[in-house]
Amino acid sequence: MIRSLVAGVGAYLPARVVDNDELATRLDTSDAWIRERTGITRRHIAAEDELTSDLAVEAARRALERAGLAPASVEAIVLATSTPDHTFPATATAVQRKLGAPTGIALDVQAVCAGFAYALAVADGFLRLGHARTALVIGAETFSRLLDWTDRSTAVLFGDGAGALVLRAERQAGTLADRGLLATKLSADGRHYGDLYVDGGPSATRTTGHLRMNGREVFRHAVARLSDSVLAVLAETGLSVADLDLLVPHQANLRIIEAVAKRLGLPPERTVVTVDRHANTSAASIPLALDVAASEGRLLPGRLVAVNALGGGFAWGASLLRW
Repeated sequence: MIRSLVAGVGAYLPARVVDNDELATRLDTSDAWIRERTGITRRHIAAEDELTSDLAVEAARRALERAGLAPASVEAIVLATSTPDHTFPATATAVQRKLGAPTGIALDVQAVCAGFAYALAVADGFLRLGHARTALVIGAETFSRLLDWTDRSTAVLFGDGAGALVLRAERQAGTLADRGLLATKLSADGRHYGDLYVDGGPSATRTTGHLRMNGREVFRHAVARLSDSVLAVLAETGLSVADLDLLVPHQANLRIIEAVAKRLGLPPERTVVTVDRHANTSAASIPLALDVAASEGRLLPGRLVAVNALGGGFAWGASLLRW
């Protein structure tokens, strides 16, 4: 059968770094308050002239370089973002143009923080069905532009950045020993639409609003859904948590990550944590964390890796990959 193999991973973070002490000069908060509740110490903020597509292109270039491929080989671009350059066209087409990739598939996927899990599933479908042989899956966000910088409950949580994976279609034996994407489980529950949203949009208000969040509900559902999604994707393959070498979760909050790991029975050394230095970068957080894990030598060939995320909607999902 055809599997989607990860050929390369890349990331890009804007140059400007904003630490907690800087935020404390503008908000009723402190470094200690932020660290205790979120685990975050700093975040990267895009420059005024940096667009989401610019961040995405830099991450994509680095992923292609690590894969030993040129932009000319890219036949599909799936970009997960909630902060597109414009309402339309898809920001993926801007990435295609700036990257110098040839004519091919290019589309955006919007599932907020769960966007990368959804984008990974979409790209995997293209490759397995033969619509492309090489795909870029990118998560890129300039979330700083959606924040109310007077609201300490949300302003301290988010940052900007981009991460990318190069996927290549390769025929495999069709066993659990195969490398590549083994399984994906996705879901959503629109009854929680109002617990995490931006109060603006071209249809509702004709303006771009600010992020609003019911933190207590998000936390409660995140721990349950993130844990259950990993168990579900493992069950689909007949594998167990004991088989898992590494969990790369959405980096929303250190408390959530630790609660999910505890619920799954995973020790700290089998969980990747980058929220302390990146904050919550929404759809970019998983590929950014994968890039860190790769640079630390934690993504060795043959290792079983789970990625999982929950975002507004609520939407959530998990994927299982053999590296």
